[in-house]
Amino acid sequence: MNRYWILFLTALAPIVWGSTYLVTTEMLPAGMPLTLAMLRALPAGLLLLLFLRKLPQGIWWGRVFILGILNFSLFWWLLFISAYRLPGGVAATVGAIQPLIVLFLSRWLLNSPLSRLSIFAALSGILGVAILLLTPSAALDATGIIAGLGGALSMAAGTVLSRYWQPPVSALTFTSWQLTAGGVVLLPFALLLEPALPSLSVLNIVGLSYLTLIGGALTYALWFRGLAILGPSSVASLGFLSPMSAVILGWLWLDQQLSPLQLLGMLVILLSVWGSQRVESKLALKRRQQEV
Repeated sequence: MNRYWILFLTALAPIVWGSTYLVTTEMLPAGMPLTLAMLRALPAGLLLLLFLRKLPQGIWWGRVFILGILNFSLFWWLLFISAYRLPGGVAATVGAIQPLIVLFLSRWLLNSPLSRLSIFAALSGILGVAILLLTPSAALDATGIIAGLGGALSMAAGTVLSRYWQPPVSALTFTSWQLTAGGVVLLPFALLLEPALPSLSVLNIVGLSYLTLIGGALTYALWFRGLAILGPSSVASLGFLSPMSAVILGWLWLDQQLSPLQLLGMLVILLSVWGSQRVESKLALKRRQQEV
């Protein structure tokens, strides 16, 4: 399959993830982040397992729970802390450091090339998110910043380890394992720390179904498939599209304002993603030539 087509399919994941804020605030019960995160992961994982009928074997049981915690349980928990303690723009900007962390972890674990252009593109993406989301009145909170950095590190480590361990199954099966493991880890915390889930309205059920099936199972399958083919450094830069998607959806559905400065931020983000993909494409071509 053409590299650009794979890139497009993989990019759909962070673009859809950008709708999480809209769906959560407009369609789901408030004040239950752990429960909603668990319901986003566990049903999707179990449905996929029921359909695929394939369980991990041997050492993969431990690896799947490590990845499920890094990519889902710990990441979502820290993400919610950061979102509650920081203004949305600050939280998203702190989390935008993830592609930069992926570059250095890939160098360490995968021995991937680390170019100045890749680092510059990642820093440009962080700048673009800051321009897009930060406001002069944005307040800082030490706990929120630490949680945001921890969440970025958790997802970055999960992304690189997912490639480092190279699962012996399809991306869809790999997704089902991680979603189930992440949901199982979240379950006791949701039961102990949050009140019982209230009766759900039709709107609640539609929103939760969307996050579970589209925002969970489908998008993470696309994400892990792209990760296996393109590599962590190439895939991680696509994460910058998520805050951009969230802002555009807020403008379309919530009548939020879109300023010229935010448009500049979007342009910087798109140039950053384009630059990252150009660098990764050249590096991939160079590796193929060396193999020949």
